[in-house]
Amino acid sequence: MLTVEILVSAALGLATVLAVCTGLVVRFKSPQPRQREESENYFLCIDEKHERQRLGSLSDEPTVDLSIIVPAYNEEERLPVLLKDIREYVTARRQSEPKFSYELIIMDDGSRDKTVDVAMDFARTHKMRELKAVRHVINRGKGGAVTQGIMCSLGRYIMFCDADGATRFSDIDALLAQAKKSAIEGRVVAIGSRNNQALSDTVVERSHVRAFLQWGFHTYVTILGVRGVRDTQCGFKLFSREAARRIFPNMHVERFIFDVEILLLARYHHIPVAEVPVNWHEVAGSKMSIVRDSIQMALDLLAVRLNYMLGNWKVSQTAKD
Repeated sequence: MLTVEILVSAALGLATVLAVCTGLVVRFKSPQPRQREESENYFLCIDEKHERQRLGSLSDEPTVDLSIIVPAYNEEERLPVLLKDIREYVTARRQSEPKFSYELIIMDDGSRDKTVDVAMDFARTHKMRELKAVRHVINRGKGGAVTQGIMCSLGRYIMFCDADGATRFSDIDALLAQAKKSAIEGRVVAIGSRNNQALSDTVVERSHVRAFLQWGFHTYVTILGVRGVRDTQCGFKLFSREAARRIFPNMHVERFIFDVEILLLARYHHIPVAEVPVNWHEVAGSKMSIVRDSIQMALDLLAVRLNYMLGNWKVSQTAKD
């Protein structure tokens, strides 16, 4: 009898501890995105008459073939490499598709350097009228910059890529091709993967430490319920407009773990997710702290899963503004 009482007491104690820990994670680690400042509703461009113009909306009808979103925080040194890569891609594509249209949205996430100046100088030098630069008054985080950029995009397809140019931009053709094959009712997500090289001739160059951390994170993500995706964190993802309109208005996470919430929402809406091998190489100058941000991401992911499991976060069944 005494043994049973001890076991019951221990079980109740453990349940109490778990309940308290759950409450603390949800209370202190749940993201709370801020509203846009008025100035963040506008973009800069090289239009001589209207250099500052109001942003569009994801709820609008598309006006270009492709929207390219680039989240950037203190990227004055690395951004030019990506801009050059994008320009070469669109120039080549327009030779075969003269009517191809796009917009390039640089989401400056509260940078303290000359990220926007570098982007605008590049646009002026190369007469790149498609480039738009948006300044965040206060840093949101990579996920917040991506979400805000996609929420104002006008493309039939919308993609985001990291500002460091780690992924060869022309690999977007492979994502577009796979997206068109995998779409259901116009909805699809195609994501670059650094873990499928056995299926292709793509090349990935990363340090052993980064490879080990990615393996550990993938295992953790799988345990918490995101299965079937080998590389959730590659910063090279493509969305059909219909898919984006169902995913991004429901987003909460503004830091590094936002990729996982994207995949959770895609699964919730039964949107197919296609992984496509891409060429990727590690680029110096990452803003991530391996230890600090790994712990932060683990706690953030736990908070995300708890909020959805407990019903604190409701998901809209239909596209919304």
